[in-house]
Amino acid sequence: MAGKRKAKASKRDEALGPSKWRMQHGGISEPIREADPETGLPVVHRRTVDTLGQMLANGTITQEMHDAGAVFRRQFRVAALDQLRAMPLMRIPGGSGDSLTDRQIAAREQVARAVMALGGFESAAGSCVWHVVGLECSVREWALRQGWGGRSVGHAQAQGMLVAALGVLAAVYGLVPVRRAA
Repeated sequence: MAGKRKAKASKRDEALGPSKWRMQHGGISEPIREADPETGLPVVHRRTVDTLGQMLANGTITQEMHDAGAVFRRQFRVAALDQLRAMPLMRIPGGSGDSLTDRQIAAREQVARAVMALGGFESAAGSCVWHVVGLECSVREWALRQGWGGRSVGHAQAQGMLVAALGVLAAVYGLVPVRRAA
């Protein structure tokens, strides 16, 4: 009988945690317990280790660069620029079909200003930040598929482009003081 109880408990623990499939696809942080901002109920979050998190842990980027990437990612999500789209509200009975909110428009303007500070959408830095930070592709995937100017880029060079772009974003967002060359 004791064996059955242990088996039930382990199945329950598996149901609460990430699946075996998810665990084989990269690291997951320890559970973070906090209150839901809307309801106040306790919730548990498990965060996956992303490109910026790995680069910060390896010492490739500074905390300010990581924070700049997080600001850009948050603005990108609010602007609804990711590839995943919801069903249009025009197709739902009683839906308004309004395309963008004021908050989304403001976020799109902020994203556009940040990308223009990196040299524009066609520049290496702008393309790298758009795909790696905004769309959350891996650096390797961006280097092989997108690259710069339609040509693939080596992984080390792509990572260098991302580091440089995050340094510029940190200055644009005011996270580091802007120094003038002598």
